[in-house]
Amino acid sequence: MYPTVLRILWFNWRDIKHPESGGAEIYTHQILTRLARKGHSVTLFTTKTEGSLSSEEIDGVLIIRHGGKYSVYRRAKQYFENYRSSYDLVIDEINGRPFLSPQIVNDRPVIAIFHQLIKEEWFYEIPFPINYFCYHVMEKRWLIPYKDTQTITVSNSSLSDLESLGFTKVNVIQNGLDVDPLPKVSEKEVQPTICFIGRLRRHKLANHAIEAFKIIKNKIPDAKMWLIGDGPMRPYLQERAGSDVQFFGYVPNILKYDLLRRAQLVLVPSVREGWGLVVIEANAMGTPVIGYDVPGLRDSILNEETGILTKSSSPSSLAESAFRLLTNDEILERYSRNALSYSRKFSWEESAERFNDLILSS
Repeated sequence: MYPTVLRILWFNWRDIKHPESGGAEIYTHQILTRLARKGHSVTLFTTKTEGSLSSEEIDGVLIIRHGGKYSVYRRAKQYFENYRSSYDLVIDEINGRPFLSPQIVNDRPVIAIFHQLIKEEWFYEIPFPINYFCYHVMEKRWLIPYKDTQTITVSNSSLSDLESLGFTKVNVIQNGLDVDPLPKVSEKEVQPTICFIGRLRRHKLANHAIEAFKIIKNKIPDAKMWLIGDGPMRPYLQERAGSDVQFFGYVPNILKYDLLRRAQLVLVPSVREGWGLVVIEANAMGTPVIGYDVPGLRDSILNEETGILTKSSSPSSLAESAFRLLTNDEILERYSRNALSYSRKFSWEESAERFNDLILSS
């Protein structure tokens, strides 16, 4: 049994200030800050990016930054070897390539965190033939040391993926929610408004959302679209989007939630997600989500209740589902109310409490 207050070292490839931070980093930060409030000493070891500090404290979490995108794994090992006696527990968060903590840390507990397996994403983000090698060989080989490690994941889809690989100790602790859900569904834009939110990377398939909007626009001429988020695909997408598609880039939370509140629908056509934090964020603003029927999204979207899981992973299927809701006020209003009600079930306080119970009882 662990002591009630632990010295925790957490490995992750990004922190909340990383320019490409996303849902995984929000999860990490929200859990770590709450563990710190409970009295644990928490250190996050992560990548150093241009302009970032080598060390700083944020919300009670000491963040140590060394190494780049690929060297951070070697630097993490070196850091642990140098400061081994300073920590009681190592938490290893895996996003594609792992830190291999079960092989490095042989004299104290390790807990692994998987938001999702990468699987299909290799083909969108990594060039040929490396993507085939990672998909068919490396991901499974990398995960062998973790199979008997206490593991946390964020959805039942990821739980099934891990168990299919032979993982034996997997617990699901879902994402919480950063914003208070609205008291009721508020007034929407007068023009039918569709929103995409996410990093503009290939596997998020923002191009599918834009193609779906073009189909919708042919049937609903006054429709408009908002894209929230930034990334390497932005120039490509802007070249192909019409004047009715507005790119907001990265926005502060106050604007993000205002846009989500005013939109009628949010489209999330990802290849896969660990959970789909943006789904619940949209729901908290009384906005239903249409997404592909893929791991993660089939966990966060309640099909035909808080949104729609499309029949196929195609822009035409996205458009068909969106058109059905935009032309039926009764169904759209019901989904909006259901989405808002559903979002009230999620809390970072509850997620952190379950996380704390697990690390103390393991």
